[in-house]
Amino acid sequence: MTLDDIDRALLRALVANADQSTTQLGLKLGLSQPATWRRIKRLREAGVIADRRLMLDAQKVGFGVTVFLGIKLATKGRVSLEDFERAVGAIPEVQTVDHVLGLYDYRLRVVARDLADFERVLRRRIMTMPGVGDVEANVLLSEERRPGPI
Repeated sequence: MTLDDIDRALLRALVANADQSTTQLGLKLGLSQPATWRRIKRLREAGVIADRRLMLDAQKVGFGVTVFLGIKLATKGRVSLEDFERAVGAIPEVQTVDHVLGLYDYRLRVVARDLADFERVLRRRIMTMPGVGDVEANVLLSEERRPGPI
């Protein structure tokens, strides 16, 4: 699918605020409500708009610490990547599991109530998983969200 300038402007507007009505979006883009609705429908059907999700403020729901973990598997041949991904994905505090190229095999985003809670998750849930080798932790100090290249 080829995106035109209006599609890109529509996507930028939706990334900024997905709760806008098609009427509001149309007014911003110079389109009628039905034309805006048809464009959004086309973008969804083409898979350009993959999902709609609710974003929570982790601190306000009791998770004040975010840590990024780099994990290098110790025994690549013994533990399959799928088994590792399934096991680590079952840990509720693990928000994302990214298979990456570089020093580590995986990058995880983990949330915890505080550092003591993170240590519990790390020691009892992550470090005890079969195949886990080197682990590097980076505590998130602040975050700036950017919409991406649209």
